[in-house]
Amino acid sequence: MDSARAVVAALLIPTLHTAVCANELAVLQPAESLLVLERTSKSLSYTGDPIWTLRLERPGKQVIQFEAVSGRAHRQNADRDRTGSRAPLPSGYYSLGPVEPLGPADPAELGPIWIGIEPLFPTGRGHLGIHLDPSANRNANSGTLGCVGLIHHRDMVQLASLVQRHNIRALLVKD
Repeated sequence: MDSARAVVAALLIPTLHTAVCANELAVLQPAESLLVLERTSKSLSYTGDPIWTLRLERPGKQVIQFEAVSGRAHRQNADRDRTGSRAPLPSGYYSLGPVEPLGPADPAELGPIWIGIEPLFPTGRGHLGIHLDPSANRNANSGTLGCVGLIHHRDMVQLASLVQRHNIRALLVKD
């Protein structure tokens, strides 16, 4: 897997927007830990939202996987680069921001923790993050507006802890 990340990074780096600073390019180092989001063939039984797998890949360590949603069930084929599309995240590399606790003044649909993500490529999408989807498979709020929504509360808590403890700085979204 490390060689695949090295190839992808080698192909991606020349195409990254020139405004990306050297610190952001450091997140693409193939020897570093990486979150990878990838669509599966499964979906939530009640709402039909596709299940995505969010994997934590650390060199020399066992992969840790979490079930997630991205976008809404009926918006999976919408323009992934257009803001407001409610589509899944566009494919590519993102940098991770800090793990931030959310409080009563924040939208309940974001759960208790927010990890901001910033695309490292040109796109119309912004204000993106990784958070809990408390409505997953429960009602019409199931799914996200384009963020990564973990399905299980315990997974969000575990992911936040791992991101902080291992200083995870990058997310790769695959189709």
